[in-house]
Amino acid sequence: MKNNNLSANVVETQDLTKTFGKDIAVQSLNMQVPRGTIFGFVGPSGCGKTTTVRLLTGFYEPTSGTLSVLGKNPADFSDSDREKIGYLIQQFVLYPDLTVWENLNFAASFYGVSLFRWGRLNKLLDFVELAGDKNKLARDLSGGMKRRLSLAATLVHNPELLFLDEPTAGIDPILRRKFWDYFKELQADGHTLFITTQYVGEAAYCDLVGVMYGGKLLMIETPDGLRRKAYGGEVIGIRTNEAIRFEHRQQLESLPFVRGKVKIISDQEVEVIVDEASTAIQLLLEWCRAQKLTVEMMDQKSPPFDDVFIRIIETEIAND
Repeated sequence: MKNNNLSANVVETQDLTKTFGKDIAVQSLNMQVPRGTIFGFVGPSGCGKTTTVRLLTGFYEPTSGTLSVLGKNPADFSDSDREKIGYLIQQFVLYPDLTVWENLNFAASFYGVSLFRWGRLNKLLDFVELAGDKNKLARDLSGGMKRRLSLAATLVHNPELLFLDEPTAGIDPILRRKFWDYFKELQADGHTLFITTQYVGEAAYCDLVGVMYGGKLLMIETPDGLRRKAYGGEVIGIRTNEAIRFEHRQQLESLPFVRGKVKIISDQEVEVIVDEASTAIQLLLEWCRAQKLTVEMMDQKSPPFDDVFIRIIETEIAND
């Protein structure tokens, strides 16, 4: 799968904009997706994620701006260019009156996969754990099984770049986690994955995350970088045997490496935001000793991505 001679970025856009009449669906989007990464595209329903994917796959033409996918404008793709891309849409579009095997075989025929493809099809069914259901009609599959069959059909021609639009929507948390195991395996095999999701907690599984809101790309960051941007630093939790009084909190807020207000969890527990947790923890331990506070717990916190996303959106609304 891997080709070291190709560009470092599989997707590049500059001021990419799409309007429908007076409605701006995507506005001035600037983005780079490095080869070999899992790129998460996160945001609420209706924020422009699917429109962006349709632009990148050539289903929509941009109103303005430029885009490059695998080094070309999708409008100029040849058939061989399109075979390098897999696109999993949100809806189940396979044939309900065909079996699992027949659907997968039809998809392989559509992409011109070799007649000697049985081994690959069986491998894909093993991969998505449908080998035991190959003779079931698609209409008799559960929602999760249909999503797995759709994923297998998307992979049948072994594309190097995968666009997966809300692949975990409507499935239970256990299967959702299983899908991310699949995605990690695909990445290890050399694929690049561009994954849209409204489950912001899934950002933790990605190498890079683009945050969309109201048609705008607010930022692209690593998962840890998102937390830093949302909170203005890293979060440390402190719990002591003694009460952390008002004057203690005031002193904490005056320390040069502490950012913003101290968050009160309980009488004996607070959270502080610091520049660098690795260096701040020792300084905070020394401060607690000087205040005769016995530390029961002090460690770096990883705020849930739901909270991270809310903070990012609230900041965007406040600055708009």
